[in-house]
Amino acid sequence: MLETVQALTTEYDMLPPGGRVLCALSGGADSMCLLHILRAMAAEGGFTVYAAHFNHHLRGEESHRDAAFVSRWCEEHGIPCTIGEGDVSGEAKALGQGVEETARQLRYAFLRRTAEELGCTRIATAHNADDNLETLLLHLTRGAGLHGLAGIPPRRGEIVRPLLTTPRADIEAYLEEHHIPHVEDSTNTDEGYARNKLRSQVVPVLRQLNPRVTQRCAETMGYLRADNDYLNAQAALACRHARWAEDDLVIEAKYIAELPAAIAPRAVRRLLELTGDGNTDCSASHLKAVVDLARGEDPSAVVFLPNGRLAQRVYKELLLTTQKEAPALAPTPLNQAGETAPAGTPWRCACRQVACPLPEERKPGAWYLVLEGVSGELTLRPRRTGDELALPGRDTKTVKKWMIDQKIPRRERDLLPVLADEGGVLAVAGLGPHRDRMAVPGQPALEVVFWKEKG
Repeated sequence: MLETVQALTTEYDMLPPGGRVLCALSGGADSMCLLHILRAMAAEGGFTVYAAHFNHHLRGEESHRDAAFVSRWCEEHGIPCTIGEGDVSGEAKALGQGVEETARQLRYAFLRRTAEELGCTRIATAHNADDNLETLLLHLTRGAGLHGLAGIPPRRGEIVRPLLTTPRADIEAYLEEHHIPHVEDSTNTDEGYARNKLRSQVVPVLRQLNPRVTQRCAETMGYLRADNDYLNAQAALACRHARWAEDDLVIEAKYIAELPAAIAPRAVRRLLELTGDGNTDCSASHLKAVVDLARGEDPSAVVFLPNGRLAQRVYKELLLTTQKEAPALAPTPLNQAGETAPAGTPWRCACRQVACPLPEERKPGAWYLVLEGVSGELTLRPRRTGDELALPGRDTKTVKKWMIDQKIPRRERDLLPVLADEGGVLAVAGLGPHRDRMAVPGQPALEVVFWKEKG
């Protein structure tokens, strides 16, 4: 067993000499075995081992029992252990997502934060060969491509899995041989979870057909992983064309649309990984939908993705971002002798009453709107259905049509302030003034300047 672990850790550079390794410690059999093995290998390997336990508060007193157990065991064996906790149920409700996914997110966030604080360059988790087999079966039942059938990767960035090629039976034998205690998670026998049902009902049947099914499937996943890695490398080449626009990732749609069918979905997955923590939770159908988005002709179509992510077509570009509630632009009276800053938009407006100057004397970027004929209060507000605008020297169109023609992204259209009175539109930020509301030299006018604040 130790030879198996050493071979895998060497192949994937999991335990760097002189480095620090953080072991994710639940207190269960797998993680206790992993911590014991890492501690045994540390002196010869020249690295230092730390432990970290996250209390999810999902199993009542049992959760507190586990935290106390790992803390006591680590203290007795001289291993520094950090204990963290989180209200997983409450957070799941707040985020509107599943408890399991929320638990994973909070746990990994805690592990990464702890690793950074301790200076650990690797985070070791105790996934084993049977976990990998169960993952393969889950993916088969749900439908998966090569990425899913390749199973759990031995290493993803700083996350390493030294036991991934070790069967659970070997782990249990190791614990017995070295008299290592562990705690049992009562939810592991709950067959309401698909993984537990596979473990108790399906895997035993497969093992009757082939006692070495775990090892054989591990080898198969290794072959598939090699093929998958090559195709992913080809996809990564296409992703070099992507660029960051603040927190969003943007790429010309053609770079995805022109890729072969075997590579295009992988490029999408790679882009999504770049926008998060490396985990996308996207099914093949999600990835296909984004590829279709890139190949389609709708200039503002949207695909909603797991974990609050969003893919949006913005004319010739593909935008990968998070689903954010667009802030509401609050209708705000125009300050005719100073600045107006409507809530919910980065746009600002400066205004003053003047006599409309000659063209060569006008302030750059300023519009001069005639005061005569203004009906009711002047307001900065969002666009409304039916709003019309006739830009100087241009035809009359709806404000919506002007925004489409000017290729303003859909999610930004309701953030552009419309300057209007009771009679209609005087001007629209980012577009221009209505030609019928423009002043001529000498007329009493409003000098209006719009700008967009950065950040």
